[in-house]
Amino acid sequence: MKTRLIASVALGAAVLLGTTGCNLIAPQATTIDYSASDGVNIPADSGPLSVRNALIVANDDGTTGNLVAAIVNDTTDQLVLRIEVGEGSSAVRAAVNVPAGRTLSLGDLANDVEPLRLNDIDAVPGSTVPVYFQSGDGEGSLMQVPVLDGALEYLAPLAPTPEATVSIAPIPTNTATPTPTATPTPAS
Repeated sequence: MKTRLIASVALGAAVLLGTTGCNLIAPQATTIDYSASDGVNIPADSGPLSVRNALIVANDDGTTGNLVAAIVNDTTDQLVLRIEVGEGSSAVRAAVNVPAGRTLSLGDLANDVEPLRLNDIDAVPGSTVPVYFQSGDGEGSLMQVPVLDGALEYLAPLAPTPEATVSIAPIPTNTATPTPTATPTPAS
């Protein structure tokens, strides 16, 4: 009788361990941080500013793009986020001022916040580009930021549009206009 009881307990323990034992050694997916959207989140070592969901919406040839991201400033000071797109001497540099205690959403068109326009970049839609983010006294982070195009309905308003060219109408050169002259009045 005792043998059957011990065998039953041992079998129950083996079944329990066999069905749940993988959770003891396998990482739980719900504890892994990841970017849940199209863009990427920038690690905290970039500085005191938090950058969330960063992505670039580029034109078809990838020479112009708009950086879209949410930049969170939890400090009591206005801070500057320095951004460098690409590498080497051809890198495009930009800076964004973020007010203290605020979240600045680049590309929040509902609140009239335009995305950050980046000209002369090499960011073909479907690829990733190296972008360096740095703020405050942080060491900065280099991340591969995804490049999308405006084909999706929600990204279409964020796609770069050609910049308006200013055309200046030429001023006509001085053409000779007759100068009025006084005519003598006839004597009566």
